[in-house]
Amino acid sequence: QVQVVEFGGGLVQTGGSLRLSCAASGSIRRAKAVSWYRQAPGMQRELVASLSSGGSTSYADFVKGRFTISRDNVPNTVLLQMNNLKPEDTAVYFCKIEFVESASWGRGTQVTVSS
Repeated sequence: QVQVVEFGGGLVQTGGSLRLSCAASGSIRRAKAVSWYRQAPGMQRELVASLSSGGSTSYADFVKGRFTISRDNVPNTVLLQMNNLKPEDTAVYFCKIEFVESASWGRGTQVTVSS
């Protein structure tokens, strides 16, 4: 099972940008999908964006037009570019890598957007 590490979180002002990285310890070539989720304090974890093995992307309505999920040039790494950040985007962001018979989660990276 691959290990997953997210990084790139931090503190940013409203309207700012951050780029999160999801790095896998092994090949994700056969992954069904790589997705970003987020969880704010006291809230359920919610899906933010997904990238399928075929390259198609999907986004939650609340990030459409602001966030972009893509493969990095670095092998086995997926990015989440976040622009025009809002205070309500504050959360821990998690990466999930899904294979046919398993899924791996990272421990998350904190994103805080100040107003």
